[in-house]
Amino acid sequence: MPNTPWSATSENLDQDFHNWSGGLRFRPSRVEVPGSEEDVAALVRAAARQGRTIRPIGSAHSSSALFVTDDILVSLDHIRGLREHDARRHLATVGSGSELTHLSKELEAAGLTLSNFGDVATQTVGGAIGTGTHGSGRGLYNLSMMLIGGRLVTARGEIRTFGIEEEPDFLRAFRVSFGTLGILTWATLQLDPLHDLHRQEWCLAFEPCMEALEQLARENRNFDFYWYPRSDEVKLRCINPPGEEKDYSAFARLAKDEIGSPHEVIPQHSDLPYRFEEMEYCVPAEAGPTCLRTLRGRIKERWRRSVGWRLLYRYIKGDDTWLSEAHGRDSVSISLHQNASLPYWDFFLDLEPILRDHGGRPHWAKKHSLRAPELRALYPMWDRFLALRQEMDPEGRFLTPYLRGLLGC
Repeated sequence: MPNTPWSATSENLDQDFHNWSGGLRFRPSRVEVPGSEEDVAALVRAAARQGRTIRPIGSAHSSSALFVTDDILVSLDHIRGLREHDARRHLATVGSGSELTHLSKELEAAGLTLSNFGDVATQTVGGAIGTGTHGSGRGLYNLSMMLIGGRLVTARGEIRTFGIEEEPDFLRAFRVSFGTLGILTWATLQLDPLHDLHRQEWCLAFEPCMEALEQLARENRNFDFYWYPRSDEVKLRCINPPGEEKDYSAFARLAKDEIGSPHEVIPQHSDLPYRFEEMEYCVPAEAGPTCLRTLRGRIKERWRRSVGWRLLYRYIKGDDTWLSEAHGRDSVSISLHQNASLPYWDFFLDLEPILRDHGGRPHWAKKHSLRAPELRALYPMWDRFLALRQEMDPEGRFLTPYLRGLLGC
């Protein structure tokens, strides 16, 4: 069964499909789960002959409509797992349909690990890379930067290999391209040797957190925090190699303490019991504290009674990926949440201008209101990406109405 919230079988093709939160529901004309890379290529060639469009889907954790289609939907669930690895160089080639949680156990047996994870690890490799999924840590990139090569199926249904040494610009474009340049089948990843990490969670009030923010970001390998609007309290998450922890008991209370491999201690341990919708923007790191204080003031003034969900504050190292949220700048991501069963757009749209005023770029897989005219101004490599997309897929085989509006093509 696929890792998505649905099972792609002939019995359910007349049913709506949905994302993790249930906020996106759609009905594709066909659902395909190809068994091999060659099957993906044949599927794309058939779609081209028929003038159809085709969209890949991962675990459907996205809050945005990147994968929504009324035409062909393709799951890479059967192209997964560890294909080969090089323990000395810390490299592995894996199927793009691999769910991060499951893949991490295979990598652990090979003595390897991803350097970082997001707040959850239910995404697939292809989905996490293609949308710029990230964790937190001042010195840590988003997950797309681990992609150094691989194989993809082009819009003509051809299988193509690529690598950082041979095509550095193509890789910089492809890393965060949400399936619009080709369907990633096998990914070659730069990983870390397996190691343990020590996770500690500390509780404190908002102001002491802000006073120590620079110190906290500097002293911890991974550092982020939740702010809870109704209590005005904060929970820090500090993760370090064992023996390199810092003691914050002078201004915070230790609430959790555990040691394990990265996939055991960085993401949440289990599926969250409540579904939520999310908006997230990345702002320049130096703008993060001011942006957060402004958001806090607006939430306390207008939304504290109706929105009790926490706000998440994380760090991302700047990179050179063309459509990465952190392109060209060290960044802070700020995530807003609301229960999926409650109204959320008024809340998001009231706070989105604050995030934009501080130089924010929206997370591709989260809720936002921006389209091509606004997005073009945020990405220096926007026009080069669109030119490459046109070259790779002139017929728009991998596009949908949403993606055409998003990219302006």
